[in-house]
Amino acid sequence: MALQTISQISDYALIGDSRCAALISNTGSIDWLCLPRFDSPSIFNRLLDCLRGGYFAVRPAGGYSTRRRYLHDTNLLITEFHTRSGIVRMTDFMPALTEKEKQEMMIPFRSILRIVEGIDGNVEMEVECFPRPNDGQLIPQFKRRGREGYFADIDGGLFHLASDCPLEMKREGLSGRWTIRSGERSVFWIAYSRDAPAVYPRLDERVDDVKERSIRYWRAWAGGCNYRGPYRDAVVRSALVLKLLSYAPSNAVVAAPTTSLPEAIGFNRNWDYRYCWLRDASFTAQIFFRLGLREEAVGFVYWLTHATRLTQPSLKVVYDVYGRLGKPQREVEYLEGYRGSRPVRVGNNAEAQYQLDVYGEVMDALWLYTENGCRFDRDMQRSFCRMADYVADNWSYPDHGIWEIPGPRRHYVHSKVLCWTALDRALRIAQRLGLSCNQRRWERVGREIREIILREGFHPALGSFTQTLGGSALDATAFIFPLVGFIEPKDPRLNWTVDALEKELALEDLVYRYRIDDGLEGEEGTFLACAFWRVEALCMLDRRAEAASLFEKLSRRVNEVGLYSEEIREDGLFLGNFPQALSHLSHIAAALRLADHKL
Repeated sequence: MALQTISQISDYALIGDSRCAALISNTGSIDWLCLPRFDSPSIFNRLLDCLRGGYFAVRPAGGYSTRRRYLHDTNLLITEFHTRSGIVRMTDFMPALTEKEKQEMMIPFRSILRIVEGIDGNVEMEVECFPRPNDGQLIPQFKRRGREGYFADIDGGLFHLASDCPLEMKREGLSGRWTIRSGERSVFWIAYSRDAPAVYPRLDERVDDVKERSIRYWRAWAGGCNYRGPYRDAVVRSALVLKLLSYAPSNAVVAAPTTSLPEAIGFNRNWDYRYCWLRDASFTAQIFFRLGLREEAVGFVYWLTHATRLTQPSLKVVYDVYGRLGKPQREVEYLEGYRGSRPVRVGNNAEAQYQLDVYGEVMDALWLYTENGCRFDRDMQRSFCRMADYVADNWSYPDHGIWEIPGPRRHYVHSKVLCWTALDRALRIAQRLGLSCNQRRWERVGREIREIILREGFHPALGSFTQTLGGSALDATAFIFPLVGFIEPKDPRLNWTVDALEKELALEDLVYRYRIDDGLEGEEGTFLACAFWRVEALCMLDRRAEAASLFEKLSRRVNEVGLYSEEIREDGLFLGNFPQALSHLSHIAAALRLADHKL
């Protein structure tokens, strides 16, 4: 039964529980799952090797078509299979319960429920559960324990599948066929536990209870979003994605739940995004504040102070979900890679890079933290002052920049602008909280940074801000400059820059990051976050009709269930790790800008 076809990135939907996540194809196959955390070794990994990777497929045995959606304002995925003989609906989700609820209800701490219902007619169904733990290296051996189901030892933990369908144990895993009739229901409940005693899923009334509690949880959370504008459903969907990518125990936000989905098919632009970049996470916290989702935003600030305590005032680029430095990068030779795009990488070397713009994004998040009535304790005050002093001391050094372009450090204009942003927000915070720091020096250095950027970072002949001081290449990060308040909308240099960027980097509604040779193989696609920054910049220029038109086109770029990738190729093909936090938060920011919502 196993299919050897390769799904497009856009064919996938996401489910999760804010601790781990799974990607499910439009054929009903879980092709990516890491347990028990986002950055754990994968158990289902056909996403990165269609021949040898593990998967868990449930679908009709014959021909079918599918329609998919999320249950309104939730992260429960609905897949309808339409066949000649009938219609079947499958609901996939991870239980959205508190740890206390799981203990009280005897629910496994990491699990996925797959509820299959006959809607019309009779449909023969088939199932294959073929885990390949440790990133595809192992084939586990299942054992049956009567009514409790099937068990396998996986990477020091216990993998369990309970089902009311007949299953056969094979060398590859578990498989079976059955016929589902209108009004009937079948359940598959997989669970994973590393702690003893393990909690086994029970196929009783708890199935319905867990489903209803999960629906209530997600709808209550979505109801806390204060945006009621014209793009409400799309904004909430993006917010729900960001919530899934937030690691609940710490409030760290991973950039994406996947590794090594390529930015250029067949080449080596493949990276592991299952970690927390301070930049992206700070952006996410800002969005949560603006949407009224205070708990997540404040939680991130608390995590930030914990994660950076050992390196302050210096900030690292990337951390794991616990606030530790990320794993060193290594290559996984035994996985083929998505559509042959090798190498597959685990871990990320970005932690060794020097990126000064991070300070601006973090300070911007701290400014919103104080604007929302939050206070700094004594340790936070000390860390805040030291961080601003660090920017004042180090802004003039070259860095690796937001795009992490290989090669030597350069004087990126965006990094300088964000250093200015860091000092500007530091001054505002100190004034609001009545702190006694080095405000005069911050103000003086801020003016110096601004003067140098306007003198060396703007190219008069090109009529645009450039990628580097004294350079001539353009960079889409210049769309951000008015958003952080560095340049006023009435300044003609902003209009000139936007026009130049559109001419050089835009492809209809899409935007490339840059057009220089970055030393990597292949040609990457357009970058979705940049396209949404463009929308915001046009709003700032009061070119709202253009901005709205572009936003509408970008809104149609989502896949069937409302998810964005990192990049999109000219022909519409999704590229890069998926779904991407930066794309979704930038989508929300553009929608809020169009509505002038809490800017």
